[in-house]
Amino acid sequence: AVDILETENELVLKADLPEMRLEDLDIQVENGTLTLRGERKFEKKDEDRGYHRIERRYGSFVRAFSLPEYADIEKVSADYKDGVLTVTVPKKELAKPRAIKVNIHQ
Repeated sequence: AVDILETENELVLKADLPEMRLEDLDIQVENGTLTLRGERKFEKKDEDRGYHRIERRYGSFVRAFSLPEYADIEKVSADYKDGVLTVTVPKKELAKPRAIKVNIHQ
């Protein structure tokens, strides 16, 4: 599950990835697309525990998100804490509109 929040200065994506190891995650930005890849492994030792039900997903996953043109892909950062991956995509400083003086020739 991923939440996406937009503020005045950035886009923030939060993905729930409980019990994922950092080395099993891959985050890439290419051609305006942010891609999250990973694999949650089902431990072999857990197969012998006699589960009644397994509802959590295991295996590989890929999520891709198109970034807006104003995303500053050179400054993307990511943090992983308590099973939540937070990817922060700053916005580029947009050129401020400026008045243009029009000369009138007679």
